[in-house]
Amino acid sequence: MTTAWRSTTWLLLGASLILALSLGTRHGFGLFLPPMSAEFGWGREVFAFAIALQNLIWGLAQPITGALADRFGARKAILVGGVLYVLGLLCMGMADSPLSLSLSAGLLIGIGLSGTSFSVILGVVGRAVPVEKRSMAMGIAAAAGSFGQFAMLPGTLGLIGWLGWSAALLALGLLVALILPLAAMINETPPPASTGPQQTLGEALREAAGHSGFWLLALGFFVCGFQVVFVAVHLPAYLVDHHLPALTGTTVLALVGLFNIFGTYIAGWLGGRMAKPRLLSALYLLRGVVITLFLVAPLTQWSAYLFGIAMGLLWLSTVPLTNGTVATLFGVRNLSMLGGIVFLFHQLGSFLGGWLGGYLYDTTGSYDLVWQISIGLSVMAAALNWPVREVPVARLQGVPA
Repeated sequence: MTTAWRSTTWLLLGASLILALSLGTRHGFGLFLPPMSAEFGWGREVFAFAIALQNLIWGLAQPITGALADRFGARKAILVGGVLYVLGLLCMGMADSPLSLSLSAGLLIGIGLSGTSFSVILGVVGRAVPVEKRSMAMGIAAAAGSFGQFAMLPGTLGLIGWLGWSAALLALGLLVALILPLAAMINETPPPASTGPQQTLGEALREAAGHSGFWLLALGFFVCGFQVVFVAVHLPAYLVDHHLPALTGTTVLALVGLFNIFGTYIAGWLGGRMAKPRLLSALYLLRGVVITLFLVAPLTQWSAYLFGIAMGLLWLSTVPLTNGTVATLFGVRNLSMLGGIVFLFHQLGSFLGGWLGGYLYDTTGSYDLVWQISIGLSVMAAALNWPVREVPVARLQGVPA
């Protein structure tokens, strides 16, 4: 095994473990909605707003964090993000008002996630591997985040039952602190020296802003965020409303995490062989079909499990395909920043999906309208991604991305 290959493998392992901890913890936040709302007498909108704010702050901070990672190294961004994530969990465990919940779960964890999740991690992975292996490597790292969801959801539920919601959050804070030593595994190699002038930050932004494919990818990713956060935050409560055991919702989300391992890996593999924007269109259409079948079929534990399996295969499969397309179009020099801007749209959708679910439930007593919106958005996202073409910008013509 060559030294370069060992270094890349070590980096990919560290990136995967960081994503597993960061996203695995984050995906379990929906389990805290019922106990916290019940203890403080909140409607579902209070908790839903805090998580929606988390996603919005995450998205707003991501381009800035990505730009800093591109310029000064991903390891520093990961360390700062990890510290803020831990502080956010500790403060969330002591939250006793809507304001303190929003500041901890929303502000601190939101910024923390911007340094410990996809845009920064996949940016460094994308720079570390050859172009022909980039989509696959991103798929492996993203799949690790899904394994974290699968592994940590049952553990989070067990912690809540054993320790109560407050102490469970403190325990999760100690677990997420493992991100800090894992950052040492992110040993970046500097990009090869350019034969021409280096592209400035402003030039990179102007180039992306003038490319229609960049905005189509971003708008499509908005839909992804809306759907996954609505399901992650509100599905457990939706199933309880329909008289299914609370464990069913946790099991469904765990199945989403388990099968997303396969779905994300397969998407990364296919992305190296087929047009990634066309694959994205197919994924969004399939999501709409899966949601429709879930709503029209009789709701049982088994139909919920099947929904979790199907959604898992489609869950984060969009991530390596979207980031891989951005890398193909614009190269990897500013990938964390440009990927962060696209991800901002994902998080705007996440904010709307998380908050709107709670708002419409409190005002109408049902999630039906949000499900219907999700189906319509699937069709829209499929149409947005279809015309995108994987052709590098003129600056990269004849130069490896």
